[in-house]
Amino acid sequence: MNATLYKQMMKVNMKSFMNYAFGSAFYILLMFWLYPSLAKNTKAIDELVQTMPEGVGKAFGLNGFGSAEAFISGEYYGLILVLILSIVCVQVSTQLMAKLVDQGSMAYLLSSPTTRGKVAFTQASVLTTGLFLIMAVTTIAGFAGNAWFLGDGYVFDTSKFIQMNVAAFLLFFAVGGVSFLVSSLSNDEKKALSISGLITFGFFSLDLVGKFSEKIDWVRNISIFSLYKPGEIINGNADLAVPFLILAVIGLVSISLAIVLFRKRDLLL
Repeated sequence: MNATLYKQMMKVNMKSFMNYAFGSAFYILLMFWLYPSLAKNTKAIDELVQTMPEGVGKAFGLNGFGSAEAFISGEYYGLILVLILSIVCVQVSTQLMAKLVDQGSMAYLLSSPTTRGKVAFTQASVLTTGLFLIMAVTTIAGFAGNAWFLGDGYVFDTSKFIQMNVAAFLLFFAVGGVSFLVSSLSNDEKKALSISGLITFGFFSLDLVGKFSEKIDWVRNISIFSLYKPGEIINGNADLAVPFLILAVIGLVSISLAIVLFRKRDLLL
């Protein structure tokens, strides 16, 4: 890793990372603030959820309102957080590699006493650090929301909450790795952004559509989003070891491949 480049890139991207982090924190605090008022009508709301088609509840991770973490898993971790981090992965990975090549800035980096491998590894580290910061702030905000808005009056399973956050980080470590690989192979910023966006939201769409009906459930096997199961974590029937391992391997392999291929490819500098 190039420490000087890492510090500079973190400085450049820190405002963006923190904007997403505080935006995520705001939404999760909003969920904690809303839950006590909704919990008063838990029975009626659960009955309403049960009347919905099974595919709808499965697609949007509706787990009922019996506990705060069940409510948050469906209303936040099932959709809003996924969209936020998908945007982060696509945008930041493109800015860290393809944009620099497209604008000619990569030539200045490579003219310094460093190697392509170190540059690529450093940029990947910046992306990973950004994802970690966002999830760390989100997790801390969740614990703060529990203390401020729920207190001792409501059930909140902290271990399941932590597991959901670890699952979200590993999912987007994998998504970020794939997006970083695309960015490392692109000379055009817009092209890299389009391809990464198509892959990421294509995977998300396949997972979402596959949840609506058992007849097309097989399409979920194509998507890495199928390995992200906040609802099953809440219900206590999730096998976390295998999905976590697969997501970690996808992220590591994608980033490693990006570094190797970036070292070997011809650059239009």
